[in-house]
Amino acid sequence: MKIKFNPDSEIVKLVQDGLKKTGGYCPCRLEKTEETKCMCKEFRDQIKDPDFEGFCHCMLYYKSLEA
Repeated sequence: MKIKFNPDSEIVKLVQDGLKKTGGYCPCRLEKTEETKCMCKEFRDQIKDPDFEGFCHCMLYYKSLEA
């Protein structure tokens, strides 16, 4: 398993700018809770799933099944 940033640098910059504005909370979510703090609970749960491969909700991170 490997977690990396989205290969699209424009998306990475956009999401990182949003994270700065929200104090580290997912800029795609309205609520600011511990579950929406980046790296959000949804993606942490997806990381635990051995069969999941894909992007987090806001497309900042990508989980690859390859090492």
